[in-house]
Amino acid sequence: MKVLLQNGTVQECAWDDDIAREAFRHTTSHILAQAVKRLYPTAKCAIGPAIKDGFYYDFEFDFDFTDDKLADIEKEMKKIVKENLKLTYFTMERDEALKVMSEKGESYKVELINDLPEDTVLSFFQQGDYLELCAGPHVTYTSAIKAFKLLKVAGAYWRGDEKNKMLTRIYGTSFPNSDLLELYLFQIEEAKKRDHRRLGKELGLFALLDEGPGFPFFLPKGMILKNLLLDYWRHIHTRDGYVEIQTPIMLDRKLWETSGHWDHYRENMYTTVIDDEDFAIKPMNCPGGMLVYKMEPHSYRDLPIRMGEIGLVHRHEKSGQLHGLMRVRSFNQDDAHIFMTPEQIPYEIKGVVKLIDEVYSKFGFKYHVELSTRPEDSMGSDEDWEMATSGLRNALDELNLPYVVNEGDGAFYGPKIDFHLEDSLGRTWQCGTIQLDFQLPQRFEAEYIGQDGLPHRPIMIHRVCFGSIERFIGILIEHFAGKFPFWLSPVQIKILPISEKYSSYADYCKRSLEYNGYRCEVDNRAEKIGYKIRQARNERVPYIFVVGEKEEETRTASVRRRGETENEDLGIMNYEQVLAQLAKEEKAYDAEKDFIR
Repeated sequence: MKVLLQNGTVQECAWDDDIAREAFRHTTSHILAQAVKRLYPTAKCAIGPAIKDGFYYDFEFDFDFTDDKLADIEKEMKKIVKENLKLTYFTMERDEALKVMSEKGESYKVELINDLPEDTVLSFFQQGDYLELCAGPHVTYTSAIKAFKLLKVAGAYWRGDEKNKMLTRIYGTSFPNSDLLELYLFQIEEAKKRDHRRLGKELGLFALLDEGPGFPFFLPKGMILKNLLLDYWRHIHTRDGYVEIQTPIMLDRKLWETSGHWDHYRENMYTTVIDDEDFAIKPMNCPGGMLVYKMEPHSYRDLPIRMGEIGLVHRHEKSGQLHGLMRVRSFNQDDAHIFMTPEQIPYEIKGVVKLIDEVYSKFGFKYHVELSTRPEDSMGSDEDWEMATSGLRNALDELNLPYVVNEGDGAFYGPKIDFHLEDSLGRTWQCGTIQLDFQLPQRFEAEYIGQDGLPHRPIMIHRVCFGSIERFIGILIEHFAGKFPFWLSPVQIKILPISEKYSSYADYCKRSLEYNGYRCEVDNRAEKIGYKIRQARNERVPYIFVVGEKEEETRTASVRRRGETENEDLGIMNYEQVLAQLAKEEKAYDAEKDFIR
């Protein structure tokens, strides 16, 4: 694929190259804008960037734009592709550019030009009758855009500011061939079926109510799922030498000023006044952990100290950014803070990496790693940042773990390693993180007595495995499409009596299975057995036991096991056979058997 760069040069790229995908989709957004201008000449163009898996373009229309117009636009876009228009790059003087865009009525382009520094080289790309103020990159001819699809229409404030005019945003995607496009569209439809908001409601896991936007309600089955995850978390952390603490949900302003959050994170914090003093609900657990560390003196012999906390935190998110469990205002974070000597940095970081790897592998996630470096809004000396960044980089190198560097995306107090897991649809989610912090121990004047008998500053690791527990549950729901592994299913076995006559035997089966540690439900409703089976299948229950006259007489059950597409009939089983079958399900999770059972 030939890519036209901002300087007018052409570069040969493969589709797998980031710049190739950006150029391809950026060009498609220009084709969209050209089609819109042909069909609706009075429309004003704003911006149209390439984004992950697609593109969008923002327009101002002088009429109510609806989804039914997308088909006409797609048809016009196909004409533009067939015209095989060449894209050409050139620059323009500021005064001339302002004159051209003003004459075209493109007020948003005029605003963009006026906001650029005086010495900015104004670059343009032309394709046929369409001219675009743009930095590129693009493909060289419109005919390269073989397969595309406009996906949806949404509202978007100009420049993301709710004080500005609401524009019409058209989303789309494009690929070099129809097979890739069809695969992507299939994945979109599959993602809709797996939407955790829909499945969470259907499976009775959680609720999102108008009375608490961004504050999820967990229902009984959702609490079982959540507690199973937390039981697992506690098991592996106890094994690895962590102690668990709990810190207050609200602390005074002075603490947040000391930690730096009041200056660097204030807009995301909820605050109140108590006894004429400012307080903040904690957005993070780390300052409380620092106070716990400082409650007693420490020697180098005490280190490392690994403190874990399942802490409830609150962060202010704009209402338009809220999304199910993925983006909320209140969530539990599986934090841990490790206090150590400088010499212990590599060992502790490697230990955390291995722990996170174990967690993600358990759920069948692949992942990739990013090393995020110092942001512009940061605190601390250059020497501290260099030492912290080198510590993370060296640990990753020693583990031979591939990673990419994400420049400028670290926390304000230190660099970090981010783990981006990949779900069953190939989507990536940032969950686990390891942050190396020299700043907080200094700001809180934390100390330990070294071998030399003198006080020293400990180094601090902030880290999470799940990240937000709520978000991780949302990811799991979509990853498994609600079909959780046997050990994680809120209800493992659904017992269905053929009629009310056999309810007593169904209850007996339930008590017997619960005695062996299994989670069961009985459906005693006066419904036909076929209806009950379909209902249990829709609930994604791993096992369905049907009981009637024959089963009661022989003390057996007719057993069905959840399959990928339909239930597998395992036939009639007695109690010993049932326990043996369920033990097989657990065998893949031997490491958890001790604490789950």
